[in-house]
Amino acid sequence: MKKIMLALTAVFVSATLFAQNATQKKAEDVVKFKEVSYNFGKIKQGVPVTHDFLFSNLTDKPVIIESATPSCGCTTPVFPQAPIASGKADKITAGFNAVAAGPFNKTIAIKIAGIDLPLEIRITGEVLTADDFVKFEKEKGSKTAKSGGNK
Repeated sequence: MKKIMLALTAVFVSATLFAQNATQKKAEDVVKFKEVSYNFGKIKQGVPVTHDFLFSNLTDKPVIIESATPSCGCTTPVFPQAPIASGKADKITAGFNAVAAGPFNKTIAIKIAGIDLPLEIRITGEVLTADDFVKFEKEKGSKTAKSGGNK
């Protein structure tokens, strides 16, 4: 009898936990980002760049962005401090200033009030030294001139 009660209790607890997980809201149910990833391409070392991640409130209540936490100190997010009204749009600006040359892949965790799991947005690209950036710009310019002359 004890084994049957223990088994029934285990099934009940498992079913309850599963039901709670199934009804938990996700950030994607509350806000819709136009894009969650952006590639800056090749950028010059030491020159800050920014990108605006646009989003909309999908709910019938105001949404509060509690925090925007970057994966490193070279990434600086700016997020709305006021609640975003139902159906309205806003933005999170991702700033990046690289000290080291090379490829980068950075994330920003967006925490929304009332949602347990944060949503991630991502920026990527490649940082070039000043000399390499000048070479890149020259190559890009000569390719553009060549393709423009063939029109």
